[in-house]
Amino acid sequence: MIITSDILMPSGLSLRDPLQTKLGRDIISKSIDLIDDIGFEKFTFKKLAIKMGSNETSLYRYFENKHLLLVYLVVWYWNWVIYLIQYNTKNIDDPNKKLNIIIANFVDATKENPKIDFVNEQKLHHIIIAESSKAYHTKRIDSECQKGFYESYEALIQMVADVILEIDEAFPYPHSFACSLFEMANNQIYFSEHLPGLTDIKVKNENYDEVIDLLIFYKNRMLLLHS
Repeated sequence: MIITSDILMPSGLSLRDPLQTKLGRDIISKSIDLIDDIGFEKFTFKKLAIKMGSNETSLYRYFENKHLLLVYLVVWYWNWVIYLIQYNTKNIDDPNKKLNIIIANFVDATKENPKIDFVNEQKLHHIIIAESSKAYHTKRIDSECQKGFYESYEALIQMVADVILEIDEAFPYPHSFACSLFEMANNQIYFSEHLPGLTDIKVKNENYDEVIDLLIFYKNRMLLLHS
């Protein structure tokens, strides 16, 4: 699967498209490595430049600040999940089976795609779990929404909500439930690894099967109880 041409990023996130140059792709790759290693709070362009063996000025030719770089990574991930869902459900007619595949893709988007050598999907997934809320839980959210930065997330949730309504056209909260499933996937993994008292699932050696089982359980109960 070669998907870089199928992932369209909103204009305004970057000053220059990082996917079109070797330096830009290196910024994406090394920033994922560094944020995964030290966390977003300690991440700076100066540290990234040192890791890349480059100068800090060159990074600002691509991204105005580290916040927009984080948003870029998060939006890329949302688009990656959309692509996975479209690819893995394109020949599936049964909406219940389709939703189970979607849930699995929420959790398994961590699996690496060797055809995209500048993104380590496993490390990016770690960032999504630990840092993604910092991208949109900010004072800038309204203005950034107006610029279209979060349309990918809305499109992802709409895609899932449509499948929920295929299962039960009278379900009253399709978007809320779709969003809850996606956020629950990330939160439960994070809780298992860092706040185990907040979850009943266990994650060992990047095995997220229990998370998938939990989400499918919620899906079955919610749709069954409503019907």
